[in-house]
Amino acid sequence: MQKEITSPHDLLDENGELIEVGYAKSLILKYDRSKIKAGSLRIKEWDYYLVYNSKYAVALTVDDNSYMGLYSVTLIDFEKPHEITKTKMSFMPKGKTNMPSSSKVGDIRVKGKGYEYTFLNDGNVRKLMVKVANFKDKEPIEVELELFDEPEDSMVIATPFIEKKTAFYYNQKIVGLKVRGFVNVGNETITFNQADSRAILDWGRGVWTYKNTWYWGAGAGVVDGKEVGFNIGYGFGDTTRASENMIFYEGKAHKLDLVRFNIPQGERGRDDYMSPWTFSSNDKRFEMNFEPIIDRHSNTSAIIISSNQHQVFGKFSGYMTLDNGEKIELKNFVGFAEKVINKW
Repeated sequence: MQKEITSPHDLLDENGELIEVGYAKSLILKYDRSKIKAGSLRIKEWDYYLVYNSKYAVALTVDDNSYMGLYSVTLIDFEKPHEITKTKMSFMPKGKTNMPSSSKVGDIRVKGKGYEYTFLNDGNVRKLMVKVANFKDKEPIEVELELFDEPEDSMVIATPFIEKKTAFYYNQKIVGLKVRGFVNVGNETITFNQADSRAILDWGRGVWTYKNTWYWGAGAGVVDGKEVGFNIGYGFGDTTRASENMIFYEGKAHKLDLVRFNIPQGERGRDDYMSPWTFSSNDKRFEMNFEPIIDRHSNTSAIIISSNQHQVFGKFSGYMTLDNGEKIELKNFVGFAEKVINKW
């Protein structure tokens, strides 16, 4: 069952529970951190941007997990597969990062020893500016990107958790923002432009339960002169009333039901992330092969907190079917798919 939310209203009621559960095509529910009734250390708020083309990707994260702030920049080279990630942390920000209550407008600024993250959003253009010292071979990284021409539709979902009534995840995925700008690393400059580059925003606000596994994948680009993208995922919370699976075609969303990530199994039944995957949907509207290029893997553990992440970038080939039955064929379409296991 796919329950679409179509009327604007508050996200949470007086008990801190979701008023309406389902998906929407824009951020029409009002998020208010002060209405959360769960423990203050359970609140998680983040903005994650991915900007990429066929040669490079840069990922930027500002994350206020209440007990921990996380600020990360990743640079990925697809041609000679290699990635560098630098992450800084802060202790007990507890909302002091002042993450905007909407993705539509609002600024984020965090600064510490050896790093500075500035995300500006005036409602028309998003400016992402990041400086991190000692990024590669003791040289800094400087990021200056502008994101514009936001698609009309996006993937928005309000997801409850069965285990706890005051736990929820309010999430928006904007797929296919156009890009202009650059990344400087030492003496090297990597240029992104609207002809070959697209961006994805993962905007998340909520209260999570302690242990979760999620699967997420997305991609954006141009096919036969048309703007094309997708968002797929599952794994956490109660998704019986809506999934986060959508196709985007010329800025309009086409809702999918369920999509399964078929990760190959290697020795001892372990996931073999660098062998070819497949993706299939119960309505046969998303059928893909996936050829991995690089696995951006991190596995961190600190007493009772841990995160094991495999974000695999690669090439999708197959077809997606729009609401009107039209098939969109993808050939070596660059995107990513990930599996993340968190205890947080």
